[in-house]
Amino acid sequence: MRLTVDPDGDNAVRVLRRAVELGVDHIDTAAFYFSPGGVLGVGEGPARYATELIRRALHPYAGKVFIATKVGPGVRPDGGWCEARTPAELRRQVEENLRRLGVDRLDLVNLRVFRGADSVGERFAALAKMRDEGLIRHLGLSAVRLEQVDEASAIAPVTCVQNSFSLDQRRSAELLRVCGERGIAFVPFFAIAGAGREAGPSGEHDEAVARVAARHRITPHQVQLAWTLHQGPHVLAIPGTGREEHLRANVAAGAVRLTADELHELERSPA
Repeated sequence: MRLTVDPDGDNAVRVLRRAVELGVDHIDTAAFYFSPGGVLGVGEGPARYATELIRRALHPYAGKVFIATKVGPGVRPDGGWCEARTPAELRRQVEENLRRLGVDRLDLVNLRVFRGADSVGERFAALAKMRDEGLIRHLGLSAVRLEQVDEASAIAPVTCVQNSFSLDQRRSAELLRVCGERGIAFVPFFAIAGAGREAGPSGEHDEAVARVAARHRITPHQVQLAWTLHQGPHVLAIPGTGREEHLRANVAAGAVRLTADELHELERSPA
């Protein structure tokens, strides 16, 4: 999402290529990650979408990366938000992802539940049909409740769940646990931003986070990311960035090992 703030796309391309050089093999994007101003890209006209930047930087992928994308929310021609509610609308978004990424089949498509919708059955069934056609390898869900995961799982296998989750925002803790029991990857977004969400992380940190960071000689943001990765072998993380220095710090956080006492110390902080 943060790649699209790049005014010309060159920095975004460098960050993407550097990520792969550092060993990153999982890139998260969405049909609706776009730059209102447009950035130079591939194909006809200026690129406006993160998917186009990924294609420009890494295509042909040749097994280098696993690309997860999301459908559901959409962008109208006037820049306003809309939502794909019908099978035909979802198919258009899937086909747009295929075209912009330059692939014949998408590795993973997450249905992003928009504005607290209740049932996901009809839309997930439409994606399952496209999976059966060979357009999609795996299906997942984003911003959902456990009952929605149950509903979708009765239709087709749910490979992953993406929910907001961080050290200071742990409302999805039960869903994280259930996903682990069911062999479903749990992929938290806003693992660093927390309550800041799209605005990004604040400079304020809990005292426990600051203490652990000083002990390991790392940043508080790296502590938050390391804590996330300690929540289970099924937990991944997708900390967005458009800056190479933050990319290096995020990757380095994967090597941080927190003790059981440190995890307890961090988790005693209010969530």
